[in-house]
Amino acid sequence: MATSDEQVVFRGAKFYGIAAMALLTAVSGMGWAASSAPHFVVSQLGQNFQPKEITIQRDDTLQIVNDDADLLHHAYISSERFSFDAGDMEPGSKVDIKFPVAGEFNVLCGIHPKMRLRVRVN
Repeated sequence: MATSDEQVVFRGAKFYGIAAMALLTAVSGMGWAASSAPHFVVSQLGQNFQPKEITIQRDDTLQIVNDDADLLHHAYISSERFSFDAGDMEPGSKVDIKFPVAGEFNVLCGIHPKMRLRVRVN
């Protein structure tokens, strides 16, 4: 049987173990909540956006990924309501675009003029 001093140490260790588990649960929950924001991925592949059209909500984030192994791309949006320019995108690179306003926008490639992604933002 444990002495009273050993019981205090055991109870203290048990308390800190429970506190550590609660803290880890809370921290992992916050990470999950932060990453649960809507996030949509569009691929640049074969000199096309895939998909070619997408509908999202205002303030959603759209990620453009250059999946062409040997092609440079340059995603941009130019409209009166919203503008964006990713600059040159090397193969494998990614860029996030957050759409703060509703409307219809065309994401184009400055290198491949036939590439077009239509984004509807509700």
